[in-house]
Amino acid sequence: MSVQVRIVTPEREVWEGEASMVVARGIEGEVGILGGHAPMLIRLGVGPLRVLRDEGGIEAVVDGGFLHVTSEGDASRIDVLASRAELGSEIDLDAARSAKAEMERRLAEDREDAEAIEGLARADARIDMRS
Repeated sequence: MSVQVRIVTPEREVWEGEASMVVARGIEGEVGILGGHAPMLIRLGVGPLRVLRDEGGIEAVVDGGFLHVTSEGDASRIDVLASRAELGSEIDLDAARSAKAEMERRLAEDREDAEAIEGLARADARIDMRS
């Protein structure tokens, strides 16, 4: 059973299509969603989003937001409403490495810099996606 998936940010529609399964990182851990799943709302953390399809998967990095599952009869839909999202193919690995170095420098100066902690998580997620 397939599910319709839509990944959007405030700036753009990142991807839309059909999938057999979606795996996302919520703030309380990873979740896998198949067609026919019960309706739910998950707050997303920083991390990978994998859309599994018969003709090849789609990978993205999501920086927070929400994942909303709806179901009507046999039809399921997953809407990923992300603060930021990039497909794996869009990630600039050099920029991610540079951002990581900058966030590590900032954290060396102030271990409680919340912006640097979040920036480091974003950079690491992008590097992990491309590695």
